[in-house]
Amino acid sequence: MNIALVFEHGDWVLIGVFLTLFAMSVITWALIFNKSLLSWRLRRGNAAFAQAFWQSHSASQALWLAHESKTPLAEIAQAGLLGQQHYRRRDGSTLQAACSMDEFLVRAIRNAMTKALARQQSGLTFLASVGSTAPFIGLFGTVWGIYNALMDIAAAGSASMDVVAGPLGEALVATAAGLAAAIPAVLAYNAFNRFNRTLSQEMDAFAYDLHAYLTTGSAVNMGASETSAPPATTAMVEER
Repeated sequence: MNIALVFEHGDWVLIGVFLTLFAMSVITWALIFNKSLLSWRLRRGNAAFAQAFWQSHSASQALWLAHESKTPLAEIAQAGLLGQQHYRRRDGSTLQAACSMDEFLVRAIRNAMTKALARQQSGLTFLASVGSTAPFIGLFGTVWGIYNALMDIAAAGSASMDVVAGPLGEALVATAAGLAAAIPAVLAYNAFNRFNRTLSQEMDAFAYDLHAYLTTGSAVNMGASETSAPPATTAMVEER
């Protein structure tokens, strides 16, 4: 069946349904491609940055790496290093009296993590909306098409297969179009949610190790995670 017949013989409601589903599908696939590429880059970038960061021999070198890298782990590292420098420059001021360096670093690192995770959530609301509404939009188009088909049958005074098949077939295509838009959106939403949970765990592990080094100069549990620092990293804490 030629889908162009829907636009040739369908009314503005049915055409609007198909155009809406088509727009949803195009945006969905654009988001899937964009976020898939971004997720792949972030995964590789985080691994490369963590390895280079923990091999840094000074705080200035580590801060430069964090500034150059555009990854969530780099943002956390930059927030922690800058937070430590800021706190120590304000030594003896009201900032020190307000909270300890440990608490100040926790706040700085947590804010960086929150911002990084918030950016990863972009587009997921749209995918969830398409996955939940596209089948009903397609069903509405089908119901509307069947209603028009029945009106045509009543006007023709005949219910033969030649009269019924065309209009009903065009109407049922709307349901298929709705499912075609919804299924990729639901699968992509679940996949990106899983990636975000994995990224959140990776960021938690890195932030834990970073906080330990910035406050004590030694790892709490060496080898517990891939982002754990080598002993030489203590220089990042001691350099001032």
